[in-house]
Amino acid sequence: MSTQHCQEPRAEAPRTVISVDAMGGDRGPAAVVAGLVKAATKNPEIRFILHGRRAELEQLVSRRRVLAGRVDIRDAADVVTMEAKPSQVMRHGQATSMWSALDSVRNGEAPVCVSCGNTGALMLLSIVRLRKLPGVNRPAIACLWPSRNPHGFNVMLDVGADVRADEHDLLQYALMGSSYARNGLGLNRPRVGILNVGTEENKGRAELKAAHDLIEASCAAGQFDFVGFVEGGDIPSDKVDVIVTDGFTGNVALKTGEGTARLVGDFLREAFSATPLSRVAALLALTSLRRLKKRIDPRRVNGGVFLGLNGTVVKSHGSSDATGVAAAVKLAWELAQSGFTERLAARVATASGPVHEMVKDVAGGER
Repeated sequence: MSTQHCQEPRAEAPRTVISVDAMGGDRGPAAVVAGLVKAATKNPEIRFILHGRRAELEQLVSRRRVLAGRVDIRDAADVVTMEAKPSQVMRHGQATSMWSALDSVRNGEAPVCVSCGNTGALMLLSIVRLRKLPGVNRPAIACLWPSRNPHGFNVMLDVGADVRADEHDLLQYALMGSSYARNGLGLNRPRVGILNVGTEENKGRAELKAAHDLIEASCAAGQFDFVGFVEGGDIPSDKVDVIVTDGFTGNVALKTGEGTARLVGDFLREAFSATPLSRVAALLALTSLRRLKKRIDPRRVNGGVFLGLNGTVVKSHGSSDATGVAAAVKLAWELAQSGFTERLAARVATASGPVHEMVKDVAGGER
């Protein structure tokens, strides 16, 4: 699909409004509304456009005093199920809550959309309804990964938008990921690394070696530092801020990390409830255990960001509960406040000229 297109200029969106797909998650709209309550309680400035079946949503919202006057409900009769094929949704999904939520961003009513729905359908609809930024070939999903860095997180992308990525795509991921780290984590000059099976320059697939040279050559234009190849054990480390990989590898790593975090939590609960003495120890360590639980809880860093679009989309886990939805809304709010979409577009546009020349020099010709 061509990235060269003409669009009517969109009105400036209120930075306090979040467009939310209420129907897409496994737990239904009740969990989504409960998440909005959590987010609204902590931040009185947030307003919502909530998309889904009006009668059901009005009943849920009316019970929550904190949401009074802060939710605009848009009726959408249909739902994109987790089993739906993206191509079918594209052809027949105009009446779905997901489509409606994205159109609120497209029409300038909100700067960001949040959905717990079908990832493939959401990505395809986002590309078609919002369009890709000029110069972006493959949009990517970026996630925040708990790390040893002072800011507490690293950025990893792609974690599932597209299983394929050649060297030119990985270069774009580096540019977009560094922009996300700059705006989302406040890093002036993020450190970028490529995920590989080893740190030696002679290791890995051909496209990774080519990407190594392209990304290294683009540091000045992209305003980031390149640390070379990094391994799986470096993802939560303090030696890198942005980890670049293809969507297949990134998604496997993400799901593995989330599963391991849950396993550690289960093991801790079992260990501290095994004997009367261990239960006493758990009481003595209660504050520290709560702090640990908060740090490793995948729900609290819930939300993958679609990068490379004319609008910001935050994909929350399909199984998200109220805590997970609230975390995704918080991330969406922070990105909206920073003007992230506009900053990312400016970064891609500014870097595309110099980087394109570097690509020709390094790769030996036009793509």
